[in-house]
Amino acid sequence: MSRNFALQEFKKELHISYSQIFTYLNCSLKYRFMYCENQKPQHNPIALPFGSAIHMSIERYYRSLKDKGIHEPLNVLEELFEDSLSYDLDDKYIPVLYKKTMPDKASALKMGKRLLKTFYESTDLTGVEIVEVELPLSATLYTEDARATELKLIGVVDLLLMDDKGQLIAVDHKTAVQPYTQQSIDTDLQTSCYSYLLAANKFVFPTADVHCRFDVLRKLKTPKLEHYDTVRTSSHRKAFAKIANACLKGIENRVFIPHSSWLCSDCQYKTLCKSW
Repeated sequence: MSRNFALQEFKKELHISYSQIFTYLNCSLKYRFMYCENQKPQHNPIALPFGSAIHMSIERYYRSLKDKGIHEPLNVLEELFEDSLSYDLDDKYIPVLYKKTMPDKASALKMGKRLLKTFYESTDLTGVEIVEVELPLSATLYTEDARATELKLIGVVDLLLMDDKGQLIAVDHKTAVQPYTQQSIDTDLQTSCYSYLLAANKFVFPTADVHCRFDVLRKLKTPKLEHYDTVRTSSHRKAFAKIANACLKGIENRVFIPHSSWLCSDCQYKTLCKSW
């Protein structure tokens, strides 16, 4: 089953995703504009199409290795990145909000190709095998007292590896300027979501730990590929379910409140927020 087909099937049921939970937690008013009212964004931050295009190229690299056992040439990954990014940036209906680090399309393309070159030259799969690439998963969301809700939690694990000891590793791909801290990695909810989905779908035993990793391409003058490891336990999964259910209660009761943070600088709904 392909990723896109599986996600479409999952979305036919009542569901919530990590992206929705993240949005609600960081600004519930933005959640209302985006998911309840389907408001048209006033702009598209460059980080979104840029990250998506990088993600698509990395997926192609790993899928080719898994399915064919071959490394795609770097120029193929670069062409895929350029085509994907250009398609999004040339959208005439939603203007692009560029940043100081990527002030225009040309600089974004240049940065992306530099990151892909770093990824291509730095990726080492010694001691691990690829289990799945872009793995779509769905699971019933339970309350903290183990009652099944009507909603499904859905998500896609970027990359699932297995080391030579038989240990699964859920990998998430990121691009960033600043380095991650171990504290932010250890408290990240996305990996807790991955852990919940993998355990619910019997990739690991219900009480087993899930090893996770962030592979972060740093957007620097000399790009770097950094790896950050963390572990998610059954306690993390229970805590995540509690947070997800609290978000659902807020949404059901139409609790939508603006929240100012560093995310506001790129927010696609600034104008609507100001007039709220």
